[in-house]
Parts: sequence; structure tokens; C-alpha cells
Amino acid sequence: MVSMAAGRTDWTRRRNEFEKRLCEGRQFVGEPGSKIVDPLDCVPLLEAVIRSGDRVALEGNNQKQADFLADCLCNIDAERVNNLHMVQSVIALPSHCEIFERGIAGIADFSYSSPQSARVAKMVSEGKMRIGEIHTYLELFGRYFVDLTPDVALITAISADRDGNLYTGPNTEDTPTIVEAAKFRQGIVVAQVEKIVDKLPRVDIPGEWVDFLVPVGRPCYTEPLFTRDPALITDVHVLMAMMVIKGIYAEYGVKSLNHGIGFGTCAIELLLPTFAESLGLKGKICSHWTVNPHPSLIPAIECGFIESIHSFGSEVGMEEYMANRPDVFFIGPDGTMRSNRAMCQVAGHYAVDAFVGSTLQMDRYGNSSTAVAGRIAGFGGAPNMGCDPPGRRHSSPSWLRAGKESAMTQDLIGPVPRGRKLVIQMVETFGAGRVPSFVHRLDAWTLMEEAGFKVPPIMMYGDAITHLVTEEGIAHLLRCDSLEQREAAIKAVAGYTDLGREADPKETLELRRQGIVQTPQDLGIDIGDANTSHLAARSIRELVEWSGGLYRPPDRFREW
Repeated sequence: MVSMAAGRTDWTRRRNEFEKRLCEGRQFVGEPGSKIVDPLDCVPLLEAVIRSGDRVALEGNNQKQADFLADCLCNIDAERVNNLHMVQSVIALPSHCEIFERGIAGIADFSYSSPQSARVAKMVSEGKMRIGEIHTYLELFGRYFVDLTPDVALITAISADRDGNLYTGPNTEDTPTIVEAAKFRQGIVVAQVEKIVDKLPRVDIPGEWVDFLVPVGRPCYTEPLFTRDPALITDVHVLMAMMVIKGIYAEYGVKSLNHGIGFGTCAIELLLPTFAESLGLKGKICSHWTVNPHPSLIPAIECGFIESIHSFGSEVGMEEYMANRPDVFFIGPDGTMRSNRAMCQVAGHYAVDAFVGSTLQMDRYGNSSTAVAGRIAGFGGAPNMGCDPPGRRHSSPSWLRAGKESAMTQDLIGPVPRGRKLVIQMVETFGAGRVPSFVHRLDAWTLMEEAGFKVPPIMMYGDAITHLVTEEGIAHLLRCDSLEQREAAIKAVAGYTDLGREADPKETLELRRQGIVQTPQDLGIDIGDANTSHLAARSIRELVEWSGGLYRPPDRFREW
């Protein structure tokens, strides 16, 4: 028997620290036994329950934001509380950056920061913010339960009862994941709520997991992140969307999928009731989705194209429409949708057959990144959606066909049948300001050097991408049998960029003959006919009409 050396005997340090902080925070509740704190006392409450060096999960989601708590965190005494380690999904608000500007926080681990991407890059260059790592959502959530567990969670909900039970409504998003990680490691949970009520529509977070409630008397800020005005869709978007529908969705019979943000994917959604319908594809493609409730999906829903949608979050103005379409959306007994980012990310990773997204830069190998000069935008969920999960074992016709066409797979695993997820990138050859999207060297390499990262912040690695779609055509990268052939296929559709001009016309012609590259003409698509007249809705107002008045767009999208 191995002798037992003297070791640790105190096994309740975190619990003891939690009780100490809880006791200090309770001096700010309105009455004994209550959890309710007056908003005017929120800053001293945070100073009482947060310690310098703490990991703090501030609920910055894709859409809903604990904005009041963020503002309060900016106003705590930096001499008393500093060097915080922020662990949050999204750096979305100016206050999220102000925490670093004021010296209250020093390091951030996050997933997405596009709304503040330029300011984040500036703070990093000035030494005001250090970035631990840029994560995917699932990756960050996973680390909440390993080595980035929050000491304090600052969250938001619609309403609470006096016992602390929370109703988060359609935009539940990240809240359950954050709260469970913090609470079950003896962390403090503070919730900003619009109001205190006697009875909740449903309980999304049990009161035992919430320590303090701050009723702020107004809704939290929520960003309509996935609303795209159809009026801004161009003929080029329509052309690319037609190629995706006819050249990929129809060919592979894609029934389960995820769409990223962008006007290209918006065009696909608005072409389903028209162009896809004309090809006889209703019931054959695009029936099951893991996606936020894009308003641009309304016509396809109304036409019976879509059977189900599970969502990462909600979308401003879509609440009543979703509640009236319980056959499509995940609606609870209370009559409202409940999103869940972690579970939807899992579904989008393992359970769908295709992902379509866009990027800002792509190199000759197909590696793509949204990290460009002067901007640190992060990844969000794209790398989770846009990869072939090696743990998948269930089959589907689309998955099996893609696996069969994957030319390089058998060189690695032999004659074993294995499927593959379709990962499609829609990229215009030139972006805003005529900046080329195809480059020899990604800006991510420079960012790695400047920020001290161990690896360049590449959003999607080239070996994950099966299809590249530009206005020039489709490159079926999964059909390539070598890295050199993949590079030639990418150049063939890279247009008049420096990379595209390196394409060998004879080689491109041979790639077309093999079906590795397809132009619109090869697909039987008339470029002159590819225009916005095919869209099922050409304005936000028409989306409202499709919904029967149930969709209530934010004021900034109303042109009437």
C-alpha cells in the first residue's frame, strides 16, 4: 500500500469565499431575505462581490446585452477592483471596451467582436487589452467548465419573481450555460431584469442559482443582428445564390443546414419560394434549419418549404410571428420560443448536412479569415458550423454523397465509406471599397505577430471547405485530389484579383471538363436573368406582408 503523505485538508475554499462575498453583497438588498437590489446601489454591489483578478462573465451575446450591468461595471473604483479577466461570448457594446480603457479589466477571452472590432484592435495595439484566445462559441462554453470558469456572472433576463426565478424569453441565448458554469463552482450570479413579477410565464433559470436581482425598469439592449433589408441585395448576390441552389443544394439534396449572416445567404432564402420552386425542389431541400429566425425566411416558411427551425437566439420583431408558427419553431407551453446557443451550436455542428457562410479574406489554400488589418472581429459560431465533425456517425444522402466525392479521404483511411459535411463559402471577389477578397497572405498572420498569438486567427481552415462560390462560378474543392489542384480551382473562380489572374486558362478549362469548376453557364444559369426580380420579397415591408403583419421590424428598418 502506498503511504499517504500529508496533503490538502481544506476542501471548501471556494464555498467559503462565496459565502463571504454573498454576505458583503447582502448589505445592498432592500430587506432581509430579499435578492432585490436598487439600481442606484448596483455599483457598490459589484464592488462588494467582485475581487481583483476575478474571471467575470458579462453577458454580451450576439443579440441581448446585460447593458446596465456593463455600464455599472465601468463605474466601479479601478483602485479597488482591477485586472479582471473578462470571459464573454461577444464584445458588442462601447461599455465592453470602456472596462479596459479604464483599467478595470486587463485580459479578454471571447468569441466575436465585430461591432467593436476596430476598437478592440486599437486597444490591443496600445496595450490596454490582452487577448487570451479568440474562441468559437462552443469552445468558450467548454472552457467555462474547465479552465475559464467565471467567478462572477453578470446576466440579463426579461423578468424575475421575488425568489430569483428568471424568465429569459425568446432570447435565452447563452444565459443557461453561463449561470450553470458559475453557480456550480460557487460563483456569484447577478441578474439585470426589466421588472419583478408575481408569476413568470415560465422558469428559464431557477432562483436557487441567482444571488442578486437588479430591476432596471426597461428592456435590455438587443441587437437585430440577423435582419437584412432585401432592398440591399444585388444582382451579384442573386447570381451566387442561384448557383448554390442549383449547383449544390439540388445536386446533394441538402435538407438540413445552417446559414451564416450575409446578403448572399439572405438571397438564397428569398429565392426558395421562386427559383428553387421553379426547379421542383420544394420538399427536397432546405427543410430543417439550425439558424436564428431570419426575417428573410418568412416567405419560405409561408410557402411550406421549411419544416423546423431551432435557434441560437431570437431576432427583434420576430417574436409574435414565431409564437404563431409553433409547427416550425421551438415554442414552449407558455407560447414563446426559447433559444439556446449551446444546444443549437451542437445541432449545427453534428446534425446538419451543410453550412453556408462568407468571409473577408481567403488565401490560395482556401483558409479564410475575418481578421483583417485594423480589425479583430473574432469567429462566433462559424468554425463550429463550418467544419466536418469527425465524431459524426449518422448518415444522410447528402452526407454520404459528399463523402464519396471527397477525393483525398481514401488516401487517409483506406476504402472505408465515410460521409462529409458540406461547407460552402460565398465570397465576392472584391469586397467593400474594391478590396480584393483573395490574397496570397492573410492579414491573420500579421495580427498573430502583433498580438502575440500562438497561431493565426483563421476562421475556417481550407481543408474544411468543400465548395467555394464566387460570381465567377463554383469550385468543388472536395473533388480535388491534391493541394495543387485545390489551388488551381480557387484561382479559377477568384476573378480579377491578383490571385485570380494567376489562373491558367487551359487548366481552368480542364477543371471545368472534370466538373471541379462550374461557371453559371455550365449550370444553365443565364447571367442576364439573375436579378433581384426573382426575390420573393424585395423590401422589409414585403416581409411584413408575407407574415400577415406578425413580423414587427425595428424602427430603423421601416421605410414607410
